[in-house]
Amino acid sequence: MAPRKNFRNQAKKEVKPAAVVNKNGVKVEASVAASGGGFSGTKIFTWFMVLALLGVWSSVAVVWFDLVDYDNVIERAKEFRFNFSEVLQGKLSAYDADGDGDFDVEDAKVLLGLKERPVSVLLREAKEDYAVKEPDAAPTPDDDAAVPLPPISDDFIPDDSRDEATHPYEDENNAIDTKGELVEKAQPQQTVEESKQYNNQPGSYNNQPGSPETKETEAESVPEPEADVEPEVESVPEPEADVEPEVESVPELEAEFVPELKAKKKKPKLLNKFEKTIKTEIDAAEKLRKKGKVEEAVRAFETLVLQYPQSPRCRYGKALAEDGLAEKMLSNDMLQKAIGTYKEASELPNATPDLIKATLKKRAERQQFLGRMRGALATLEKLVQIFPEDMALKNDLGVAHLLIGDNNSAKRVYEEVLATAPSDGFAKVHYGFILKSENKIAESIPFLRDGLESGDPGTDDGRFYFHLGDALQRMGDDSAYKWYERGHQRGHFASVWQRSLYNVDGLKAQPWWTPKDTGYMDLVKTLERNWRIIRDEAQSVMDKTTGLFVPEEENLREKGEWGQFTLWQQGKKAGESCRSVPKTCGLLERYPEATGCKRGQIKFSVMQPGTHVWPHTGPTNCRLRMHLGLVIPKTGCKIRCTNDTRAWEEGKVLIFDDSFEHEVWQDADSYRLIFIVDVWHPELTQYQRQTLSPI
Repeated sequence: MAPRKNFRNQAKKEVKPAAVVNKNGVKVEASVAASGGGFSGTKIFTWFMVLALLGVWSSVAVVWFDLVDYDNVIERAKEFRFNFSEVLQGKLSAYDADGDGDFDVEDAKVLLGLKERPVSVLLREAKEDYAVKEPDAAPTPDDDAAVPLPPISDDFIPDDSRDEATHPYEDENNAIDTKGELVEKAQPQQTVEESKQYNNQPGSYNNQPGSPETKETEAESVPEPEADVEPEVESVPEPEADVEPEVESVPELEAEFVPELKAKKKKPKLLNKFEKTIKTEIDAAEKLRKKGKVEEAVRAFETLVLQYPQSPRCRYGKALAEDGLAEKMLSNDMLQKAIGTYKEASELPNATPDLIKATLKKRAERQQFLGRMRGALATLEKLVQIFPEDMALKNDLGVAHLLIGDNNSAKRVYEEVLATAPSDGFAKVHYGFILKSENKIAESIPFLRDGLESGDPGTDDGRFYFHLGDALQRMGDDSAYKWYERGHQRGHFASVWQRSLYNVDGLKAQPWWTPKDTGYMDLVKTLERNWRIIRDEAQSVMDKTTGLFVPEEENLREKGEWGQFTLWQQGKKAGESCRSVPKTCGLLERYPEATGCKRGQIKFSVMQPGTHVWPHTGPTNCRLRMHLGLVIPKTGCKIRCTNDTRAWEEGKVLIFDDSFEHEVWQDADSYRLIFIVDVWHPELTQYQRQTLSPI
């Protein structure tokens, strides 16, 4: 029987092909003969050269015509490094959502953003990924030029004695109502001693609720300080290790005011030499913070700080995370902890100059938010000592002096800045403001004007348009209204006439009102029916020896004498005043629209002959002002509101919105006495009246 044919047997048996005789009579193998005789050495060399030349010319073409972006290829290779062996083994741990060691449908949901990663996995990864051990010897800082910062002793940042009672976050009954609507948070204001000059000016830092625009609505109102707090107006930038900061925008004024775009800022260097080796771990914790997962971020940075206690960047990240958590929890204690951590980060060795600067700036800002103005001042003074060439830090130091009412020190700081950087717009507007507060009206104008025209960051502020226009008006310069118009176009004023800085949007705006318009007919009738009783009580305390009438102190008079006797201020009775005029106060007790008006006053006003009050505006559109005539000379007394001039009458009430420009003349032969009653704007809701902060 013939053997069975199969592949196995064929593999075992090797068959040698038969030899064939070619036409030249030479025997060759059959396979060679079938191929036509095979390749000669010359042919092989020729083909080799052809292929080589093709490769050379292809390479030349790629380079010559720039067909491949090699830098991009290299960067992408670095960015998307992936261990293929892990794919074969099924170890896609980077996308393992449930910690089971494989990549499945649940993990895909994480990639698509349909599911959050479990906290347990995040914590496990923090422990695994951050397992890089810190070297025994600390890296040298030659490449990073770290600044040797002298330690800041505990007593270097003196806290005000009143700080313990300052809580802009906690124990706020009016922070959120039962409906869950966000409202204006009441924060402490400057004390009287620290508010004499800068803080009492219209639109000053401490009186401004939150931002230059000071927009307030029923659903979202802006915090305003009450006792000793600088509201968080301009947050200090938080430069990150892996983020390029944006170029600061320049205000878009009219064509002649648009400066050249500032040069792009350099990326801050926050990592020292060693920290670059743990950048991935720092970035992972930062990612949590930027996503708003502040609790997880705090834990992640605490882990890093435990592993790398000498890392300034890890400590700075912990401070930022604690800061964010304080804001989320509305906790002063947590914010104080963050302030302490900022200090720790700034004192560590091998901190880069950029990190020291960012850390101490943030510390000063948060100290100001908590009302620790003197502590913030000391922190900024330390910054200026370390970075004496940084004019922006000196500008911040000037503001810190202004916030505690130290105009003289602020003036010296801005003089130093302008001596070094004469075109610094921020220094100019603040220096001009100080000159105007010293009643150096003419001298203040060029600084305010040039500063606004510079368009520098921090100059596009309603306060500076306000004061420049006011200074020009006092010099008889009609270009004041050009600046008011620009302030209106920039969104700082409701109109050229209505220039209050503390406004609630959407309220009816008109200069003059009738009693019927206000809806407060009963109050008006009570005042007019009892005007003689009110007049007699006022005259009984007008004797100068009583000292109850005090001179107007807001620098609103061009000339003359103007005295005031206050009964209610910011919705509260003013001391013992009502004991001197009990009948008048008794008449008003049942009108909460007046006695409860936290943004107004109730007071007597006496003006002597020869008095002129400059054109000015009140601070807010949240109130209307009633004037009850008590003693009115027959001629010579008048009040202008916008372009409408009127006169008082004894026993009659005039009502106007003092957020509009108004002006007063007293050219009679005897004194003029009126009773001023501020009331809430009638369109404010009860909720707004309860939650708007005092002015």
